Amino acid sequence: MLSPAEQDRYSRQIMLPQIGAEGQQKLKAASVLVVGAGGLGCPVLQYLAAAGVGRIGVVDGDVVSLSNLQRQILYREADIDKPKAEIAAERLRLLNPHIDIVAYNAELNSEHAIEIIAPYDIVVDGSDNFETRYLLNDACIITNKPLVFGSIDKFEGQVSVFNYRNGPTYRCLFPDTPPPELMPNCSEIGVIATLPAIVGSLQANEVIKIITGIGTVLSGELLLFNALNMQFHQFKFSLNEKNRHIHTLQKTHEKFCAAPQIIAYSHLQELLQEEKEVQLIDIREETEHDRFNIGGMNIPFYTLESSISELDPNKKTILYCQTGQMSKQWAVWLTQQGFREVFSLKDGIAPLK
Repeated sequence: MLSPAEQDRYSRQIMLPQIGAEGQQKLKAASVLVVGAGGLGCPVLQYLAAAGVGRIGVVDGDVVSLSNLQRQILYREADIDKPKAEIAAERLRLLNPHIDIVAYNAELNSEHAIEIIAPYDIVVDGSDNFETRYLLNDACIITNKPLVFGSIDKFEGQVSVFNYRNGPTYRCLFPDTPPPELMPNCSEIGVIATLPAIVGSLQANEVIKIITGIGTVLSGELLLFNALNMQFHQFKFSLNEKNRHIHTLQKTHEKFCAAPQIIAYSHLQELLQEEKEVQLIDIREETEHDRFNIGGMNIPFYTLESSISELDPNKKTILYCQTGQMSKQWAVWLTQQGFREVFSLKDGIAPLK
């Protein structure tokens, strides 16, 4: 039951007919594990705590640094060099004393991931590297937990929900692990201060919807947000049944993937003039391709796996996207599927507009 103080605290939420006292009680009874207490984790943790999620776990083995303060709003200068998980837990207890906060001052790895995840109802991915994302995906499949995903890159963010009611998984969207260097963190690529707050809030919103059973969950859909033009796009993707048959975790750092070949636009132009047997593929969605492209066929990245039979693995293949990040990841995947020569366009087509 909700105490009088809790009823008063959550009154604006309780008065929503879609939530009400019953929905608020569901939030109180729920448990959520947030992996990563950085740019994404900070807003996720704050809004879940404020909304009244009864038990929240926070996993992070990092310490606060000065450069974090631009976007990680749970921390202060006095927190520099202190463990993020512990400081975050302290701040959340001050925000809402009616909930239970558990801090795990450690990086998630294959040795303890199942043990940490198992007691929670929902897992939120606030990590900034592919290795943790694949680890979380596989652990959530094994423990049958929904995984609320978010990622940020400069001015762009992504949100989705994986493994919801046995739905599509992270591997259905991104089949294989790329090399760590293909997904640099914020210290290497930069990020506008407000983007993590927007994406993290969207993740928290998905968690609240899952717990209370309201609205439509982003299962089988990837939401893309661009902070520069304030545009949202949603793409559907399907379950690949083979990705649900995961029974053991791969050891951390065990898998190695070769880096893709990178090609500059000037070299690409020369290549297209010299050779006819080249597959140039824009992996952005159709509306983006129609607005501006540099030629070639348009196969959105979320359909690339199902469209692979249309491609010739013996031809030179060049992938391009907006910034060059997504194309590098899918270039790795095509290489793993046996394609002879695969290139990713350096920095994407954004500088060409």
